[in-house]
Amino acid sequence: MSYLDELNPIQRAAVTNIEGPVLVIAGPGSGKTRVLTYRIAHLLEHHVPPREILALTFTNKSAREMKDRIEKVVGASAQHVWAGTFHSIFARILRYEAEKIGYPSSFTIYDTDDTTSVLKAIIKEMNLDPTVYNPSAVRSRISLCKSNLITPPLYRQNADMMQQDRAARKPYVVDIYEKYIARCQRSGAMDFDDLLYQLYRLFQQNPDNILDKYRKRFRYVHVDEFQDTNFLQYAILRLLVKYDGSPENVFIVGDDAQSIYAFRGATIDNILDFEKDYPSLKTFKLEQNYRSTHHIVEAANEVISYNRRQLHKTIWTDREERQKIK
Repeated sequence: MSYLDELNPIQRAAVTNIEGPVLVIAGPGSGKTRVLTYRIAHLLEHHVPPREILALTFTNKSAREMKDRIEKVVGASAQHVWAGTFHSIFARILRYEAEKIGYPSSFTIYDTDDTTSVLKAIIKEMNLDPTVYNPSAVRSRISLCKSNLITPPLYRQNADMMQQDRAARKPYVVDIYEKYIARCQRSGAMDFDDLLYQLYRLFQQNPDNILDKYRKRFRYVHVDEFQDTNFLQYAILRLLVKYDGSPENVFIVGDDAQSIYAFRGATIDNILDFEKDYPSLKTFKLEQNYRSTHHIVEAANEVISYNRRQLHKTIWTDREERQKIK
């Protein structure tokens, strides 16, 4: 039996559309992981070299599962697909190219504790009160800035942000931010946000050699859980796939009704407005839920119906009734 025979008609149509931009709206329990992995397997079956396929996920576990599932269909070539988290894939590229933006290829990656320690040292050197300039809060502010491409000069020009800092009795946050960036560069270190921020900077500053190289390498780009992407992740995606003469072979999977990560910078507008950036977009809605019973599905549909902005779909199931929701 062919792997395509395991798919329902909508899943199969999404998997076999391999040219141009594709959006898969995947309700819960609708087989989205199968669709994403079989789509990549389908490309490999059509002799697309695995090194030309990029698949971005949010967890290492998802990336491993993806490769394992693809390998069961097409064999060992699946291991050569560029599949991983945004951070792991971008770190891999930066290892090759970091010297172009003044970092060593052996740059250190700071975790949260490392970043907090550096910020504590800067706050102490500036003779600022650490109870006012809480290092964790400052770290979050800097993270928000990087995720929205707000550099220290742009921060200073942003009247609202500067006023927020003054109102919170923290007018020197921008100075801490500036010193933190300089110290990381001197130490040859990047934090987790830098793995995105510095990659964007690399592409922006080297459009003809570096960016063009990766555009040609990644002819087919996939993103899982697209509703959880932030402004910067989408900006990088657009650099890779949205340009003059591009075939725009981007395949995104997500569900606006499952977006829960706004607190860490996720931007629901990325999925809601995706068609505006890609007018030739083909959209497939996975509406059959294979996991839940009718009572649960109908209750979820009722809750979702109140969302002011949404990509409309109607989730359904043919699973028999069981207990009602309590």
